[in-house]
Amino acid sequence: MGKGMKYAILLTGLFVVLVLAACSNGSSANTDGTETANADSKSTETKNTDSETASETTNSEEKLIVYTNSNGDGRGEWIVEEAKNAGFNIEIVGAGGGDATNRLISEKANPVADVVFGLNHMFFEQLQAEEVLTPYEPAWASEIEEGINDPENYYHGLVKQALVLSYNPEFVNEADAPENYLDLANNEEFAGIYQARDDLGSATAKVIVASILAQFEDTNGELGISDEGWETIARYYENGVQIPEGEDYFTIFASGDAPIGTMISGELAAKQEQYGTEPAFLHPEVGTPQVVESIAIVDGTEQLELAQEFVDWYGSAEVQGAFAAEFNAMPANLEAQDQVTDFQKEIFADVKAQDIDWAFVTENIDAWVEKLELEIF
Repeated sequence: MGKGMKYAILLTGLFVVLVLAACSNGSSANTDGTETANADSKSTETKNTDSETASETTNSEEKLIVYTNSNGDGRGEWIVEEAKNAGFNIEIVGAGGGDATNRLISEKANPVADVVFGLNHMFFEQLQAEEVLTPYEPAWASEIEEGINDPENYYHGLVKQALVLSYNPEFVNEADAPENYLDLANNEEFAGIYQARDDLGSATAKVIVASILAQFEDTNGELGISDEGWETIARYYENGVQIPEGEDYFTIFASGDAPIGTMISGELAAKQEQYGTEPAFLHPEVGTPQVVESIAIVDGTEQLELAQEFVDWYGSAEVQGAFAAEFNAMPANLEAQDQVTDFQKEIFADVKAQDIDWAFVTENIDAWVEKLELEIF
């Protein structure tokens, strides 16, 4: 290979790293993961064998690059510190669920990440279809609730999230609250006071879209959705309030600028404490959309054994239980659920999961997003 070609490859690798960092700066911190640590491209990374500068770990001196959309509100810092105590040297790279998925696919030929976690199964199905993941059965796989893990062992469940439609009782009376997302779209009285998230690179926004459109499945309709469905979601976005770029969704919820919106169960305790606002929950007859954040190993990692050890550690009942207690999360690991806080138990006690055909959603979500962005937004 000529010297010029080597320099071109090097510059390309560095450019990808800069794009990774730039894409995730300036966004709000939430479960869509927007606090970012820059990752060094594997194509330019060299091993540091100097004992004075190498990380002191019990497993390896090598660094694991971990992509996630679940590093906001202190989660990333906690995971890095706990991993360090367990002997792992990891670097978190945060991005929204859709953005992280797209990056992993674009890097497939020359992977940067070793492990990815926090994405829901909709994104993991995309990654599996694109052959981005390598199968591995963690030591704790049998401890996960039935039906959550991928049967072919490409990804395994960590945390359950409920996306609960809520209102701020300081600005909305219980008698005037909506019944569901369709009520928001169809009743003009809610125009201008509810959040309609258009950040469709995020997992949360895509799940809300899926929750609405899945109720209008029509084999003869455009992209599998009836005309009524497209008209409904068009009104939903037309009458809703978009979250200003760089601003937290809870800010406009607490201020009353948009006092109706979707609360993410795993973030709610921290948001309530931060803003001093306690949402009132709505429980639609159709149910509440729920997703599961999972973990997987990236195909092509140069540190497969270390990545497997990290997955075994992070998804264990001990670590997931500690995470649940620290961040008010609901673990998918049954043996970790004894550490779930009363606050989180109360949220899930009244939540009925919406019956969504996730295979149908996964097959169509990219086309739905494209139509929304090109024709409706």
